Amino acid sequence: MIRVRFAPSPTGPLHIGGVRTALYNYFFAKQNGGDFVLRIEDTDSSRFVPGSEEYIIESFKWLGIKFDEGPHVGGNYGPYRQSERREIYRKYVDELLAKGLAYYAFDTPEELDAMRARLEAEKAPSLQYDSSTRLAMRNSLTMSRDEVKFRLDGGEQYVVRIKIEPNQTVVVNDLIRGEVAVNSSLLDDKVLWKSVDGLPTYHLANIVDDRKMKISHVIRGEEWLPSAPLHVLLYHYLGWEDTMPKFAHLPLLLKPDGNGKLSKRDGDRLGFPVFPLEWTDPKTLETSCGFREMGYFSEAVINILALLGWNDGTEQEIFSINELIEKFSLDRVSKHGAKFDVQKSAWFNHQYLLKSSTEMLTDLFTPFMHANAAVPIFERKTLEKIIDLVKERVNFVHEIWGQSHFFFIAPTIYDETVVKKRWTPETPDILTKFADLLEKESDFSSENLEKITTDFIKTNNYNMGQVMNCLRLCLVGAAMGPHLNDIMAIIGKNETVQRIRTAVSTI
Repeated sequence: MIRVRFAPSPTGPLHIGGVRTALYNYFFAKQNGGDFVLRIEDTDSSRFVPGSEEYIIESFKWLGIKFDEGPHVGGNYGPYRQSERREIYRKYVDELLAKGLAYYAFDTPEELDAMRARLEAEKAPSLQYDSSTRLAMRNSLTMSRDEVKFRLDGGEQYVVRIKIEPNQTVVVNDLIRGEVAVNSSLLDDKVLWKSVDGLPTYHLANIVDDRKMKISHVIRGEEWLPSAPLHVLLYHYLGWEDTMPKFAHLPLLLKPDGNGKLSKRDGDRLGFPVFPLEWTDPKTLETSCGFREMGYFSEAVINILALLGWNDGTEQEIFSINELIEKFSLDRVSKHGAKFDVQKSAWFNHQYLLKSSTEMLTDLFTPFMHANAAVPIFERKTLEKIIDLVKERVNFVHEIWGQSHFFFIAPTIYDETVVKKRWTPETPDILTKFADLLEKESDFSSENLEKITTDFIKTNNYNMGQVMNCLRLCLVGAAMGPHLNDIMAIIGKNETVQRIRTAVSTI
């Protein structure tokens, strides 16, 4: 049975790199008829940020990604918050201690700093707590049993560290990167348990939980690859080799220039989000924008992230969620980091905007119209027509206003560049004559207006470009917008004539 988990820490907003990791887990699980589990890894109480768990759950709700198990939906392998599982872990800490595969360490922060300073002064190859340094520290390897018991009975704070023997080869078989072999001398004796809060660290907790929750595949970010040898050792130390999950470490999401990991700072600097939803830091009250608030469609975000590190081997770029589930495979995931392309992301959203129904786009645009427009406010059918005329020109719904505001509000200023280039001494007389002609028309349909305009220009031997550009300036205020006949038909005869006469008397 395929069982995968997404296991974020509630330490702030969810980075889109984490969202992509969750999506790859989801695609893999659904493709194989498996389960997709949410587990909140909150063992580091010092880094806990209120509201983070709720933010994570709300993010996936917006994306339309459902978990089969988790703290908000339940399941047969709960609890799904590690802080609620503390009684489970102690048994395995004691087992490792009893086997001599872990040990108590009583070193203070000051003693640890002194150790690192000494190693740095000696120009040691590493500054870590390991087989080469542990015998010079205050731990159960350098103390008698009686002294250790005395300290424990006296309530002295301690940690439990894994005991890693040097010069052993640890092999991680990765589904993306192949076999990764590491010499154990490069690993430090990581902390597995902290007496200060009675909780395990990530390293022990995630191993125990993956075992207890019967996780078959651990699909996670590349940043966890250096920890994978330690995790493999823990499976061996606990005698769980036969049930060790298969590992797959995903490539990093990189800055748009490819130089380093994508960060919030990059988003702030370049004006794009790196979080799915808006987030307000509860301490600083600083607000960071999200994809949702920037106007992205959730389906577009899924499509964007799916292709940052994976492709199906074809030129296809637009995938439905069902297609992604059907086609996703770990052997098509790249080993190399994927650059986040801001312009390409906007292009993806544009494709989903064009695929959206006019009715839905009208619903989404209406609040922007009410927030900006005075009068007139058109009836629904006319609004839909306006949106159909301009949607090819925008990437986001909120940009529709910038491409359609002239339908709602007559221009009061006119583009000076167009005026200098197109407006001649003859223009006022030409446009006044055209306004007089329009006032007599009863059929103000787009089709009839096209015929009237063309006949007017031909009959009077006018220059087509000069008349049409100046007419657009009168109606729009700039050299932009859809076909003039469509604009005139929508704003109506009275408004069209009024705008022409106002421009003639103003410019």
